[in-house]
Amino acid sequence: MSERIETCSCFCGDIKAELKGEPFWVNFDHDDDCRKAIGSPLTVWVGYRPSQFQLLSGELKTFSKTLGIERSFCGRCGTSIGYQDTGIADELYLTIGFFDRPERFPPSVHGYWSMHLPWVKFDDDLQRIDTYTRDRHPAVGTPAERMAKGEKS
Repeated sequence: MSERIETCSCFCGDIKAELKGEPFWVNFDHDDDCRKAIGSPLTVWVGYRPSQFQLLSGELKTFSKTLGIERSFCGRCGTSIGYQDTGIADELYLTIGFFDRPERFPPSVHGYWSMHLPWVKFDDDLQRIDTYTRDRHPAVGTPAERMAKGEKS
């Protein structure tokens, strides 16, 4: 059996990437930080290990509003690429819109359900979690905790 390979590209095509192997996590995300960053009512994050990601072309631009979280995007067209967070080491999350075949990534859970928009309806039986769907390093804290302490980068 051959290794799974997924391809990704931004809207303008400047950024192209390849991922090798299986993602370890796929989730709906309803939190308001991601909603603002993505410009959508919610997103689907696809989790891979950074070692599985290979940038084939282009240069990622980055932005950080919260200490320890770095979001990446295309500097030409603005496509959101993903994010990394020091609170969840060795995990890279890519937005579903960056994938060339997004239909291959069905989510397994809803994260930050407590922030979901009431007019966005879901007809699924997936677990609904009111906060993060992944374990976080307690010493780093959540982004909301970091922002409350005034820690901005």
